[in-house]
Amino acid sequence: MKTITLNTNSFKYDINISSGLLSDTDKFLPKTRTFLITNDNLINFYPDFINRFENRVIIKDGEEHKNFETFQYITEELLRQKIRRNDTIVVFGGGVTGDLGGFAASSVLRGVDFIQIPTTLLSQVDSSVGGKTGFNTAYGKNLVGAFYQPKAVLVDTDLLKTLPKKEIYSGLGEVIKYAFIEKSSSKNKEYYLYDYLLNSDEINYQDIVYKSLGLKSDVVLSDEKEKGLRAVLNFGHTFAHAIETITNYKKFTHGEAVAMGIVSAFKLSLNLGIIDENYYKSAIMLIDKYKLKNSANMEFNKEDYIKIMHIDKKTNSNKIRLVLPVKQGEVQIFDVEDEEAIKDVI
Repeated sequence: MKTITLNTNSFKYDINISSGLLSDTDKFLPKTRTFLITNDNLINFYPDFINRFENRVIIKDGEEHKNFETFQYITEELLRQKIRRNDTIVVFGGGVTGDLGGFAASSVLRGVDFIQIPTTLLSQVDSSVGGKTGFNTAYGKNLVGAFYQPKAVLVDTDLLKTLPKKEIYSGLGEVIKYAFIEKSSSKNKEYYLYDYLLNSDEINYQDIVYKSLGLKSDVVLSDEKEKGLRAVLNFGHTFAHAIETITNYKKFTHGEAVAMGIVSAFKLSLNLGIIDENYYKSAIMLIDKYKLKNSANMEFNKEDYIKIMHIDKKTNSNKIRLVLPVKQGEVQIFDVEDEEAIKDVI
């Protein structure tokens, strides 16, 4: 088992990464009463684990259900089942379940402890760590939420065996993101992904989860609430969130949208003269190697797309704040005023 420890003045928790961890969760769960939050899809795959919990809240799976109505249902169910402040919530699911469950934990009774057990590649390499919780609105993705850190994260890579290929590729969108921001995220070369992914013949999930979460952990330790450095984790995401919002979260997975957002960021950086053609081609080659979407046929109003980018929580003033590549493994934050340049790449 590999362990990464996040330790600051305000919080400390371990991220435990191993195969077969789900069957060994008892040693990590507290002795207090536990409440499980999971989704209806996982009942078909892990009934024995889910049925262990006397108190449980089961929600519908899918990005379209990541909304206020589902959040309200979770909190009211927890209260109906008489959750107490010294109880612990166990969130078992992917990014949607994790974000909603984490926000419910931060809100019910003004905050109870929770543990993340991520079940998708995307949630294992990214969303389960760092304390971002929340849900989507008609105005954009993740515009309501809170920073609320878990007490532990348990990553069982065996859970990936039940995932369809589409979900694996979705998670790889976030993994690729980390490869492009590695040097801006951490000085620890043990976590670097770019050369590892470029030269690997097959995917070792424990390796890519460990490296991705290592990079994210170093960023979170430096900037828990996204006042500065943590914004680099948004590479490709301002484009991606606009794609997801304009398609009502139904056409693409989050990872697919991120991959297309990363390509848009690279095209914009190339057009603005920030990066050269060689790095651009190398980036596209890496994206294509892992069969990620680098474009999609879709009709939309570019003005609406730009409006959504302006609403995005990462945008300041009248300019659109974007994380753009500047050299291999490095990105910087730019406030882009030239909307025509953005339209050219979307």
